[in-house]
Amino acid sequence: MCHRGATEVWGLLPMFDGDIDITVAAHRHPRQPGIRFHRRELGSGDVTVENGLRVTTPLRTLIDIAPSTNRDALETAIRAADKRDLVDPDTLRCALDDRRGQRGVGVLRELLDRRTFVLTDSALERRFVPIARRAGLPKPLTQQWLNGFRVDFFWPDLGLVVETDGLRYHRTSEQQAVDRRRDQAHTAAGLTVLRFTHAQVRFEPSYVEATLRKVARQLKS
Repeated sequence: MCHRGATEVWGLLPMFDGDIDITVAAHRHPRQPGIRFHRRELGSGDVTVENGLRVTTPLRTLIDIAPSTNRDALETAIRAADKRDLVDPDTLRCALDDRRGQRGVGVLRELLDRRTFVLTDSALERRFVPIARRAGLPKPLTQQWLNGFRVDFFWPDLGLVVETDGLRYHRTSEQQAVDRRRDQAHTAAGLTVLRFTHAQVRFEPSYVEATLRKVARQLKS
């Protein structure tokens, strides 16, 4: 079993009504109503047995569904694989480098690169500060200690703090709890906190700029 059928076996996506996907050897040409056959050769690392069924591995299943699945559903499947300890995003991304040319790899690589993209502190500052200036903000203070936490960017005159997250997928409950305490401490001190991902700074600068401009306008009024 493969494709969407395999996602149900692994619990990656909700059940769906449609043909069952089955992979057969490239030289075979079976036909059967209700079954969609995929003629191809799979490596030994692409197939396993789960609950008595021969099924594509979680990694191979994600590659298979990538070309025909919308971005939101594909992200849902990746998160489910991570939550179920089937394959985490970092391992998945590294594995794709050995599978160049396979259909679906390019789609997954693009999505994962945006969601696990990390900038160094210096590179982040070089990219973010010009965005803030275009939004009409002066140069911020960086890496300042505030309310017991080190913040990424701070505008004291506006009472505005901007924090950035390097990873979207794989953050532990402890890291998330620290982030909440950090934001709560700043809010309790009367500050406004915005949180962007590194990937937004790198790939969606117009969105970051527009958000900064709106919030800064509200804080100045």
